[in-house]
Amino acid sequence: MRRAVLWDSSAILALMDANDQDHAAAAEIASRIVEERRPSFVTNYVDAETHALLVAKLGRSVARAWLASAGLPVLWVDPSEVARAKEMVLRYDDKDWSLCDAISFSVMATRGVRVAFSFDHHFFQYGRCEVWGAAG
Repeated sequence: MRRAVLWDSSAILALMDANDQDHAAAAEIASRIVEERRPSFVTNYVDAETHALLVAKLGRSVARAWLASAGLPVLWVDPSEVARAKEMVLRYDDKDWSLCDAISFSVMATRGVRVAFSFDHHFFQYGRCEVWGAAG
C-alpha cells in the first residue's frame, strides 16, 4: 500500500465545500492523486467522521449524497490497530489527537501507507507521513 493515499475528513470537506478556504488546494491535490493513479481510501472511522462533519457543515442532504456515492473504498480497521491508536492517545498526553486521528496514524503505520490527504494539523504533528494539504 506504499502508493496508497489515506483521505482524511478534512480533505473531503474541503473538496466538497466550494466556500472552504482549502477548496482550491483540495481540488488540485485530488487531481494530482487521480493523475498519479494512486489508490485511495478512507477507514471506516474516517467514513463515519466525514458523514458527521458533512451533516454539521453542509447539511444532511449533502452528507447523504456523499454516503450514497460510495466514492472512496472503505478500509475496515483491525482491532489491533484500534488498540495501538488508543495507546498512542494515552502515551502522547501533550497532543490533542482524536481517537479517529490516531486510528488513521495506526493504520498508516501498520499497512505501510506513507501519504495522507488532510488539512488537519494533527497529521503534521504526527510527523511520520507525508501530508498532502495544509495545516488547518
